[in-house]
Amino acid sequence: MENYICQTCGVQHVASEGPPQSCIICEDERQYSGRGGQQWTTLAEMRRAGYRNEITTLEPALSGIQTRPQFAIGQRAPLVQTGPGNFLWDCISYIDGETVDRVNEIGGLAGISVSHPHFYGVMIEWSHAFGGVPVYIPAADRQWVVRPDPVVRWYEGSRQVLPGLTLVPCGGHFEGSAALHWADGAEGKGALLTGDTIAVAQDRRYVTFMRSYPNYIPLSAAAIRGILDSLRPYRFDRIYGGWWESDVRENAKQAVERSAERYIRQIRG
Repeated sequence: MENYICQTCGVQHVASEGPPQSCIICEDERQYSGRGGQQWTTLAEMRRAGYRNEITTLEPALSGIQTRPQFAIGQRAPLVQTGPGNFLWDCISYIDGETVDRVNEIGGLAGISVSHPHFYGVMIEWSHAFGGVPVYIPAADRQWVVRPDPVVRWYEGSRQVLPGLTLVPCGGHFEGSAALHWADGAEGKGALLTGDTIAVAQDRRYVTFMRSYPNYIPLSAAAIRGILDSLRPYRFDRIYGGWWESDVRENAKQAVERSAERYIRQIRG
C-alpha cells in the first residue's frame, strides 16, 4: 500500500494498492488536471529522483521551506518560530530525514495548518515525522482531506494555536480558506501569512483575490467584503504569500483594503 501524491496539485492521498483513478482536488473547477492526464508519484520515488528541501530565512523567527526542483504548484511553507514551539503554515509535497533534522535544529514542530486544500501537500507525513503534532484544518474544508488521520484537528472560527499565532478563517478561494496572523512578525508590527486566500500581485503594493487562479474565476464582491471583515480585528504591516518574493513588506493592511476597493470596482463595471 502506498500513499500516492498527485503530480499536479502535490497532495498526498490515502494509502491504496495502486494509483487512484483521479484526484478530486484537481477535478474541482478551482484546479485542473495536467495536460498529460492524471499522474502520480510517491515520496520514495521523489527521493530517488533527487528532490530536496531548501530552508531560507525570511525574517527573524520566520523561515521558508521549498522543494527543489520545483514540484507541482511550487508553493513555500513558512515556519514560524515562537518560544512555546514552532508552527508550519501551509505544506509542501516532500519531506526527508535531512529536512526533519534541520527543523529539529531550530526547535522542531508543535503544529501545522494550511490555508486551503491546494497546499495540503504531505501534511500528514510532516505531522508523523514530528511525533504526531496536530494539523489544524477548517471543518468547512473537510471534504477535501484525501488522507484522513487522527492528527487532524477540525476547527471553526478563529483559533489561537500558539501564543501570538491565530488562525483566521476568511472564506473566498475555498469555503474554509484561512490566513495565519503572527502578532510578533514584521518587527512587532504584525504579519499575515496568506497562501492563496490573498495573493500578492506582481505590483507588490497590491494583492488580489480569486476563486480559481489557474482558471481565472473571480470572487464576488460579497466574498471580498467577507475577507476584509474577517481581517479587520488584526494588526499587520506585512504579508507573506504562497511563493518566494510574493510579499508585501510594509503597509500591508492598507494594501488589502486598497486592493479590495479596486477589485470590487472592476467586477461591478
